Amino acid sequence: MLPTIVSRVYHITTFVWYLLLIYLLLNTQYSHTLPGVFLYAGQWKYLTFLNLFLQTFFNGLSILVDILGPMMWIRSLRDLFFSVLAFPVGTHTVVLPLILLELFNTPHQYPKRRTGLLILGLVSISYLLWVLWIYYAAGAWVYPLLGQFNRLGLVLFFSVSLLLVMLLYLLGEKLTSLIWGLADKTKKHK
Repeated sequence: MLPTIVSRVYHITTFVWYLLLIYLLLNTQYSHTLPGVFLYAGQWKYLTFLNLFLQTFFNGLSILVDILGPMMWIRSLRDLFFSVLAFPVGTHTVVLPLILLELFNTPHQYPKRRTGLLILGLVSISYLLWVLWIYYAAGAWVYPLLGQFNRLGLVLFFSVSLLLVMLLYLLGEKLTSLIWGLADKTKKHK
């Protein structure tokens, strides 16, 4: 009984925390902009900001699972969202401690490796296309570092970034297996 209560409190607390952060970020007015920051796409251009929405949605799904119990489709959606997005992308920012607590708090069933990596790859490529679109539309890079690369350098940087997020997916899969002993239940296919 105690683990269920701890899980519910954890999910509700993190959900409220992320909602508060989003509210504050959306409602904070700045008297001046920082050098290199431009208005096009607002905060929606930053992976850190998008990650807050991703983590909020994930914790909302977790609350539904905590309340509704073993409804397979909600639990499956929560687990897919954790494995494919919340864990690999959550390691991007200060969200890391909370996502690691989730890893120890709740067992998650990973999809077939090919499916998980395909979904993660599509989402990652979509974000990279978003970054390129913003550069095309605004004439400035979301991340000024990208302006230091030539075309080949950009391709290499984006490729390494994609590889890194794929490795984070595999790390989450391995940690889940080690912590929860789900090696035979986790569907792994090359």
